Amino acid sequence: MRSSLFVKIYLTVLASLAVVAIASGIFVRMGMEREHAGWSGRRDAFIAAMLPADSDPALLQATVQRLSAAFDADISVYGPQGRLLAAAGRPVPQDEIGLRRRMHPGGHHLLVSRLPDGRVVAARLRMPFGPVGRTPLAYLALIAAAIGLAAFPVVRHLTRRLEALRQGVDRWGEGALDTRVSVRGSDEVAAVAASFNRAAEQIERLLAAHRSLLANASHELRSPLARLRMAVDLDADAQSGPVRDEIVRDLAELDALVEEILLASRLDHIEKLESVEPVDLLALAAEEGARSGVDVSGEPGVVSGDPTLLTRLVRNLMQNAQRHGAPPVTAHVGTEGGSVVLKVRDHGPGLPEGTGERVFEPFFRPKGRSETAGGWGLGLSLVRQIALHHGATVRHELPSGDGACFVVTFPATS
Repeated sequence: MRSSLFVKIYLTVLASLAVVAIASGIFVRMGMEREHAGWSGRRDAFIAAMLPADSDPALLQATVQRLSAAFDADISVYGPQGRLLAAAGRPVPQDEIGLRRRMHPGGHHLLVSRLPDGRVVAARLRMPFGPVGRTPLAYLALIAAAIGLAAFPVVRHLTRRLEALRQGVDRWGEGALDTRVSVRGSDEVAAVAASFNRAAEQIERLLAAHRSLLANASHELRSPLARLRMAVDLDADAQSGPVRDEIVRDLAELDALVEEILLASRLDHIEKLESVEPVDLLALAAEEGARSGVDVSGEPGVVSGDPTLLTRLVRNLMQNAQRHGAPPVTAHVGTEGGSVVLKVRDHGPGLPEGTGERVFEPFFRPKGRSETAGGWGLGLSLVRQIALHHGATVRHELPSGDGACFVVTFPATS
């Protein structure tokens, strides 16, 4: 997905975990600081009780030695003026007492306690004395990372199902009406997939029924039209003149319309062309031009396709130009960037503004055009259908001067 839902959901999960971890770490650290402050006060009170200010030097030295042996530590007691009063083990230099660092080389921990009477007790311990102030952020980060890794397959599974659903809808929208998506699970995504399948099946059934009805109706119309044409021909001596000529033209138009409807219905039902072979578009256009009186020019251009359908495409473009435009009508075949291009142009009034795309709609009639003048029928609609089945495109161009120009671009052949 271009705007990946998976990335958004997963980043949201990770961001939530990071916020929870940081907030938890802050609260835990604040609690540990309060605990450490309470412990420091009790520790200083204990040391002050063990080393009272009025102790004689011999008793002070004996007490310091007992504490040193009990805690396996080097202990030094300094007076308010910095004079060493008592020491056990290696003395702790005064320059180390002022340092903020509490972990010294060799893995020793330095404990400094300042008594109310101004004395300073410094102890170099091999093991920490009191609670260890380790930060919990590393543990919280580890927990968040573990949850994030566990959430990855869950989020990916959900978004992969949504992506599969989107791809199915795209394929169905492109015309593959038999597309269905897999229904897995019993959650909301599965419900949406099942609803899509039901809707797609219903629409496909309705369209199939519509196409079948249209094809059958068009086919059935051919029989009465043929009988009417035969009756007019048999009664040619009794009926002559403008009325008969009008009847013949109307029957011919109806017959052509039925044929176009049948062809449009057939093109709707096929997914790929039944007969594909190399076709020289210039030769085909020249043949149709000679039949309809259209001047054809250009250079040979070979396209791959169904000759019958390509002939119908060229014929419809020429007949459309003659019917709705004005002479001279010309056709040109050339190559542009490896593609074969067919252009059919007339010199009539051109298309009304804003109708360049709408003329490819079936039975389109521009605003203000009378019923007598008629519309574009299925001619240009069939041109676009045939072009699409050949991988080609068709468009309307505004030529210099009057008239209309329709351009069909076929892909380059390998």
